[in-house]
Amino acid sequence: MIMDSKASYLCPMKCEGDKIYNEPGNCPVCNMHLVPVKEQNMGDHRHSQAKGSHHHDHQHEHEHHEVKDEGKSGGKYYCPMHPEVKQDHPGSCPKCGMDLVPEKAEKTSEEEKAYKIMAKKFRIAVILSVPIFIIAMSHFFPFLKLEEIASKKVWGWIEFALATPVVFYSCWDFFKRGWSSIVRWRPNMWTLISIGVGAAYLFSVFALIIPGVFPEEFKDANGNVHLYFEAAAIILTLVLLGQVLELRAHSKTNSAIKALLNLVPPVARVIRNGEEIEIPLEDVNVGDILKVKPGEKIPVDGSIYKGEAVIDESMITGEPIPVEKSEGDKVTGGTINGKTAFEMKAEKVGSDTLLAQIIEMVNTASRSRAPIQKLADTVAKYFVQIVIGIALITFAVWAVWGPEPAYVYAFVNSIAVLIIACPCALGLATPMSIMVGSGRMAQSGVLVKDARAIEEMNKVDILIIDKTGTITEGKPSLKNYQSFGSIPDDEILKLAASIDANSEHPLADAIVAGAKEKNMELIKMDKFESVTGKGVKAIYKGKKIALGNEKLVDEFKANLDEGIKKIVKEWQLKAQTVMYLLIDNKVEGIVTVSDKIKESSAKAIRELQKMGIKVHMLTGDNKFTAKVVAEELNLDGYEADCLPEDKFKKVKELQEKGEIVAMAGDGINDAPGLEQANVGIAMGTGTDIAMQSAEITLVKGDLNGIVRARELSHKVMRNIKQNLFFAFVYNALGVPVAAGILFPFFGILLSPIIAAAAMSFSSVSVISNALRLRKV
Repeated sequence: MIMDSKASYLCPMKCEGDKIYNEPGNCPVCNMHLVPVKEQNMGDHRHSQAKGSHHHDHQHEHEHHEVKDEGKSGGKYYCPMHPEVKQDHPGSCPKCGMDLVPEKAEKTSEEEKAYKIMAKKFRIAVILSVPIFIIAMSHFFPFLKLEEIASKKVWGWIEFALATPVVFYSCWDFFKRGWSSIVRWRPNMWTLISIGVGAAYLFSVFALIIPGVFPEEFKDANGNVHLYFEAAAIILTLVLLGQVLELRAHSKTNSAIKALLNLVPPVARVIRNGEEIEIPLEDVNVGDILKVKPGEKIPVDGSIYKGEAVIDESMITGEPIPVEKSEGDKVTGGTINGKTAFEMKAEKVGSDTLLAQIIEMVNTASRSRAPIQKLADTVAKYFVQIVIGIALITFAVWAVWGPEPAYVYAFVNSIAVLIIACPCALGLATPMSIMVGSGRMAQSGVLVKDARAIEEMNKVDILIIDKTGTITEGKPSLKNYQSFGSIPDDEILKLAASIDANSEHPLADAIVAGAKEKNMELIKMDKFESVTGKGVKAIYKGKKIALGNEKLVDEFKANLDEGIKKIVKEWQLKAQTVMYLLIDNKVEGIVTVSDKIKESSAKAIRELQKMGIKVHMLTGDNKFTAKVVAEELNLDGYEADCLPEDKFKKVKELQEKGEIVAMAGDGINDAPGLEQANVGIAMGTGTDIAMQSAEITLVKGDLNGIVRARELSHKVMRNIKQNLFFAFVYNALGVPVAAGILFPFFGILLSPIIAAAAMSFSSVSVISNALRLRKV
């Protein structure tokens, strides 16, 4: 890649904040390679930051960078435990020494390559460590008669020859990480392992070469000093096993992202000049007409241009039932077409598609830090220094008060303390659960912007929802119809729909759609005329016919008797809009429409209330309508005639009373309230403004998504607490046992080899527990 000579550079670690350097080179503080400023934000064409969330992530624009070297696959790498640590190539974290992982999951992961390299080193370590163990523990294998084959000194040199490749080839990276942590004074797990294993290995080398310098208590009857090559080799092999298992598990943690990436077909079939041409997905432009064949994945977002389809949207919305689509209906990239072919018009491509935005949101959320992590970070910060202190105290106590050979006990137990302590389990407890949990939530149609939203959603005790579009469909639909004369009820609806067929009013559309659902054939009317603010009229079989409100009844000078008025009042109190059908100045019947409550709303509200959440409705609609909806759904509270600022004020008022408030909305008028709420929830059917203001977006805009968000956030937080509990308890019990606290009472001592196995197990178990969230 050719660099611009005028480019500015900065340190990816931000050691000196946003300080800009004029020349390429290394950071004077951390010695990391400086990166060009102009190369920040070089996003993947298809999966880069969605335009809609730029304002929210402005700060990240300065933090994220991506460098593409010639011949390499470009990409950013970050530390799961310290997401602020990023660099343009694989490596280890300068803070904790963990292997960096790709920021954007790719279909063929770098982790797979790292796993294969690590697995190869592990196999070599096992092949070399097993014979070392057999030689060192020869008293357990008397049938081998090793002492008759060669002297103990010779076997010592063989152990040295076998252990050295384990240290300097298979596990040399561990020592590099340990040395780096000491130089930067960022003590971590690798500091403990390199000091512990390094001490055992160097002790054994000196004992082999110059045994004379050691006190008599270290020697056997023949003057040989006991060697710890087997401890060094086996400990490193076990740590290596832990790393192999971790890498393998880690590649599964972002399996949700990989699954989402695999939803995108690599090519699209575009129709140009009447011909079908297969082109790469990134070459699709807005306005292109694309052909989608049966069973294929839809390439981009758009609408059906020609034909009909039944589409499986479960991978985006979490809803299992396929959705029927016809001309003009919206379709989403990554969803799967059923058994018919259709043509579609591309409307959103590249990073603007819903799938790209979902992938970006999951990526961002999985790298964010939950507030609960502060506790683990604080403990981890001082953890290593405390453990080294305990190891030194252990050595001193055993050396002074321990049984003979006191120094041998002191040495072995202090190494066991260094090896068993695992800050890694503490550091991984939160980020692993967040990474797996946010991916699982995305697969259920719940998109979270950051980890804080997951933690807050679990604490919410009041949910504020809008009526129109959230509880209700957000559009009028036919509700009731009734005859007051000799004409049958169905005929009233048929006539009303026939006269409304020529009207462009939304209420007319609802009546026509209702009649068509009942398979009614509409009648042709003559001399159609729209009467502004009143309704419509026409001629039918030589008679005047009209449909409209009370003003139209007055214009026709028709009488409304008390019976009709009573029914009308009753329906109006149920939030229904009433229209009168008149034939020759007589009211023959009425038809009503209303904004229908979604089928899912009542069940979802009951579920939320069972979870201990009070549900309040704030609506701009009138008090009659609001009251009807609130009573029908048994809401905990409601307010009518609300302006956008009223919703904002209500959220603030509840927060001042100590409530944790979530607000769900779908319109521009909801944006201030969504921004103010502890958790803003945007209904995915709504506007971009609402989605920008919210921390959680529901791909399918119904209240069941909020139930799912609450359930999943609860399970993620429970998983994090389990991980933290396990990590704290493991270290709180493991370190004292390794120090020998049980020896005076039960004669129990912990071998450094068992300590290494326990340490590896602790990290792997934390990751395995987080992976359980994939099955939620």
